[in-house]
Amino acid sequence: MNVRFSMVSSRPIPSALIHHIRQTITDVEAHPDEREVRSVGLNAITWFFELSDNRIGPYSDSLEKFKGEMRGPAMALAIDSAFITGPMAENGPAAVVTDVDSTFITTEVIEMLAAHAGREDEVRQVTETAMRGELDFAVSLEQRVATLEGVPSSVFDDVFADIRLTEGAQRLVDAVHARNGKFGLVSGGFSEVVGPLAERSGIDTYVANGLEVEGDSLTGRTYGDIIDAEAKVSNIIRWQDEWQIPPEMILCAGDGANDLPMMDHVGLGVSFMGKPIVLENADCAINFPRLDAIAALVGWDIDG
Repeated sequence: MNVRFSMVSSRPIPSALIHHIRQTITDVEAHPDEREVRSVGLNAITWFFELSDNRIGPYSDSLEKFKGEMRGPAMALAIDSAFITGPMAENGPAAVVTDVDSTFITTEVIEMLAAHAGREDEVRQVTETAMRGELDFAVSLEQRVATLEGVPSSVFDDVFADIRLTEGAQRLVDAVHARNGKFGLVSGGFSEVVGPLAERSGIDTYVANGLEVEGDSLTGRTYGDIIDAEAKVSNIIRWQDEWQIPPEMILCAGDGANDLPMMDHVGLGVSFMGKPIVLENADCAINFPRLDAIAALVGWDIDG
């Protein structure tokens, strides 16, 4: 079984932690491929090795114990890490799919739209409740969109002009494409904003909700299928068939509870600045606002 273990941080990784990881790995594989990952402004190191017949030396044939021996100390020192097995371990994912709001971009579009209706605080509270998994997403979407009734449709241009990509987002897209991979966006936000964003960033495909407009104003209703957790998974299944990429070679990243099912469906699920429920259930996490740190976790160098 192929294994990759990586660590990434915005600050130096303690040498004692690196030594511990190195010793833990050499207990089961004498000659792992160890190297620093080149990425501007990040500190990262990765090991690639093989576990023969799942024999893992002093760890009583327990893969979870072996994983915990490495990830536990890294987590204790607030160093993000990933333990990747299977076909993705050697060369990284063939496709990356991320959430949009508070993942690919720094803000929540619904809150930016609500600010134009003077109801941003109300909408933010509903958003936070839904992202923690305490409120059904479809119900929360209906409640939030209703606050937008009467807002001029010109708001889309205003909001799009104010959107800022998360640091490293474009670098991650470019890194995926440099390796002939695919990049998708799945959003509980709105296609009127996500569509232009995807085009500007060179995204291969996207899916998002639609906001209904009558005349020159928003009606406070959506149109089309609701892009909830289930819809995110079904669209990824559709894309993997179109791309001819198996799910175990897809990486998904997001921050909210409605991102967990798509993370469970694919080879690696990454919590990006995630809510507690996401941190608890994702395969690994990035806990600082650099989306290109995902590239470092899978062992990709990004120069420049």
